[in-house]
Amino acid sequence: MQAFWDQILDFSQTITTEVGAKLLAAFGGAHAEEKSDGSLVTEFDKWSDERLRTAIHDAFPDHGVLSEETTHVFPDTDWCWIIDPIDGTTNFTQGIPLWAVSLGLLYRGTPVFGYIYLPTLNQRFHGYWPGTSGLDLPIGAFLNDKPIQVRPDDPGKNQFFSLCARSTDVLKQSFPCKVRMLGVATYNLLIVAAGYAIGAVEATPKVWDIAGIWPIVHAAGATWISLDDKPPFPLTVGENYEKRPFPTLLLNRADLVEQFRPLVQVVVGDRSSKR
Repeated sequence: MQAFWDQILDFSQTITTEVGAKLLAAFGGAHAEEKSDGSLVTEFDKWSDERLRTAIHDAFPDHGVLSEETTHVFPDTDWCWIIDPIDGTTNFTQGIPLWAVSLGLLYRGTPVFGYIYLPTLNQRFHGYWPGTSGLDLPIGAFLNDKPIQVRPDDPGKNQFFSLCARSTDVLKQSFPCKVRMLGVATYNLLIVAAGYAIGAVEATPKVWDIAGIWPIVHAAGATWISLDDKPPFPLTVGENYEKRPFPTLLLNRADLVEQFRPLVQVVVGDRSSKR
């Protein structure tokens, strides 16, 4: 089984390096179109999507694929990759050097491996987390191959908490941390796993925003709260995930949920008016 996971990691590093190199060459100069949900897409999102799907099919022909740009229905396969070809397309088109390529590998509907590459930062996150899968895999979370974990700190005015663009109503009340907004859903949550922030919230992430980071943040010791009380995983075979949001609160410690959930729960009630 270790050989399989070595293959998965090597494949993820190789294909994201290839895709990242082309995206870096186009960074800041891509023309974007607006999709029906108001988000942006470029020709490079589409190219990256196609390249990733083709590479997965060639390397793992029995694995399914679910993608932001093309296939949104979860397939009837034991193994499925969920890909986000460019997370942070708006940053990518506007020349802001913070965007990512995201891969998540699911076993029977639950992510067990994730790989996130931020080419402009030369940061590569990956992690393994079996959850309830029963798989024998090397549990751990890593940034550039070095182990990472959440920081144990208490909230404070010099501690970071990350918001998304649809969660700014949180600031209509007193908030116990410094706020940051990054424009990249994966990185927004990964900074908790890396120990840079003690918490983060995403109001409307889609499955391709969270599948890759799910194993990483859990292996790093973070606490994941589904703000709509609907567990994200396992996914359901045959269901279309194009429009389903997964409002999420991520914290460095479970004992802080009681303090922070009431402060961020507003993002669930207000999310429909902010799309």
